[in-house]
Amino acid sequence: MTFGIESGLLDLLKVEGGYSNNPADKGGETNHGITIAVARANGYTGAMKDLPVSVAKEIYRKVYFTAPGFDKVASVNPEVAGELFDTGVNMGPATAAGFLQTALNALNRGGQDYPDISPKGPVCGPQTIAALTKYIKVRGADGITVLLTALNVLQGARYLEIATNSPKQETFVYGWLKNRVATS
Repeated sequence: MTFGIESGLLDLLKVEGGYSNNPADKGGETNHGITIAVARANGYTGAMKDLPVSVAKEIYRKVYFTAPGFDKVASVNPEVAGELFDTGVNMGPATAAGFLQTALNALNRGGQDYPDISPKGPVCGPQTIAALTKYIKVRGADGITVLLTALNVLQGARYLEIATNSPKQETFVYGWLKNRVATS
């Protein structure tokens, strides 16, 4: 799979669907996967039912791809960037960045390949990009597969934790695992 932001947006919009106002969804009103809070924070003042796809795409590009540095990750490896983008949309970009940092730390063989980096997000900055670049240089194509698996494991575990801590969220777990983890 090769990820590009435009194709990623099309795939994402298929998963996210249209307008929703599910009382169990902590995000409240959403359209095209954009919550009302995120829409308002990015200058959209209209009714959520009327949120244009073009506005949703621009928010996704700005908030969930460029701001957290996933565009820089894409320049190193598009597949990893695609995984982070999708995870960031559903769990927040800082969580996705933290997953990458955590996985890279666990895969650096005790610091032999590159130094540990702070696994706190909120963005993929120069240290994260350097660690990812070195990881790929050392581990190659198989390393990408392993890294993507690690990211999916972290994501799936987080979904189960969310449902355990908030049983109302159980209504979403099957779809999260099916559409966000099993297909990645």
